[in-house]
Amino acid sequence: MPNIITMKTLDEQISENLKREIETSGKSKTEIAKAIGVSKPTVSQYVSGRIQPTLATLARLCKFLDCSADDILNLNK
Repeated sequence: MPNIITMKTLDEQISENLKREIETSGKSKTEIAKAIGVSKPTVSQYVSGRIQPTLATLARLCKFLDCSADDILNLNK
């Protein structure tokens, strides 16, 4: 039987990767929120995995954090 990735596992992986990219960037959640046009609590919810950013917001996050979507979505692993 093939290995099936559940949505919860994928959401957890995305939030872990996003947290890592934020920590690596050295930027605060407040700076990130202002730059991408969301509130600081929203950024915190992205990091906790409670919600996921839209594709447009993910693109802004990647640009601001100077990383690729692959780094966050784990597509190249």
